[in-house]
Amino acid sequence: MKKVALTVAVLALGLAACETKTENAVENAGVENAVEGDAMAADNAVDNALDAAGNAVENTGNAVENAADATANAADNAL
Repeated sequence: MKKVALTVAVLALGLAACETKTENAVENAGVENAVEGDAMAADNAVDNALDAAGNAVENTGNAVENAADATANAADNAL
């Protein structure tokens, strides 16, 4: 009878350990998915910031070019 009780106790502990590991795996998967989502959001934010910076540089270049053209036109008109 003691052997049966001991076997049942060991099986119960084994099942409890498996359940805990399963719960941890589910929690870890949730955390991993959240981290992946945050990483993708950060990647998108960096891409958007780089695009905005590139647009700002391009706009500045266009403004400089327009100012140079306006200066050249003013010089031509002054003559």
